[in-house]
Amino acid sequence: MVESVHQVNAAVMDAAGTLLHRWGDIEKPVYLRSAIKPIQALPFVESGAADACNATDREISLACASHTGEDIHVDAVTAWLDRLGLGIEDLECGAHWPSYRPAERALAARGEQPTAAHNNCSGKHTGFLATARHLGEPLQGYIHLDHPVQQRIVRVLEDFTGLDLSRAPIGIDGCSIPTLGVPLDRAALAIARFADPSALGAERAAACHRIQQAIACEPMMIAGSDRLCTALNGSARGAVIAKVGAEGVYLAALPKLGLGISMKTVDGTTRGCEAALGAVLETLGVMTDEMHTAMDGFTRPVLKNWNGFEVGQIEAHLDAAQPEG
Repeated sequence: MVESVHQVNAAVMDAAGTLLHRWGDIEKPVYLRSAIKPIQALPFVESGAADACNATDREISLACASHTGEDIHVDAVTAWLDRLGLGIEDLECGAHWPSYRPAERALAARGEQPTAAHNNCSGKHTGFLATARHLGEPLQGYIHLDHPVQQRIVRVLEDFTGLDLSRAPIGIDGCSIPTLGVPLDRAALAIARFADPSALGAERAAACHRIQQAIACEPMMIAGSDRLCTALNGSARGAVIAKVGAEGVYLAALPKLGLGISMKTVDGTTRGCEAALGAVLETLGVMTDEMHTAMDGFTRPVLKNWNGFEVGQIEAHLDAAQPEG
């Protein structure tokens, strides 16, 4: 018996704007949340801030991350801030406990409380601070829409989506920065242009390739232990660059094919979106044996109870994809 159904809306588009596949409503705006982080990181690279602070692939990947708050992430953020002459107190993302349970328990066992460095978005915020410092902008208030850091990101999103976002729905993300409502078809176009930036000019293309390389080389930094983003970006070896967002959003760039995938689970559950992403990647012919080994526990999971008995499974069923027109 089917116990739960998660409807997923999705689009696949190329960098020229051709819609190749669609499932469900792709015209309704959705908040892209953390799935858009690789594109949000472009000003950090394009402005020269990444070079100015000698950012490594590990730090660039971390600037795109929704990490699990493990020591590898927290130590990297605090070392990066120290190199910038800043501290955890400069982060405006708020504090929360690590999402990876062993890291959470270890922190509690040491009698410590989480700081803003444990926030899953602390790497992105450090990238914001690095950009503001490099460009001589105020460090305080960088999370607000009217700050140059956020306005720069809005302009980049307009470039990649081809939209005037001045009237777009605006929400506040979990880490307190603005999140803009973008239709899924335009989100697919944006991530397709990130995948294939050849028409965007040499400087922007180089920045896109640099971020892609960093995520592919340092997949542990983009998420952490027991996360699909880590498994996918590590096993795809650059063929897929994917990022999850809250409320069941996923964006995936396919650099070798020049395609972008956008999807949103209507009920906001991530497990539905993970299963759908695996199915769409299978449909596009990019799944390898290595990717299946790394990803099937997320995209085609077997459900077990507390005794370890197999009690169910999650499967994706794709309706016939509808091309444009």
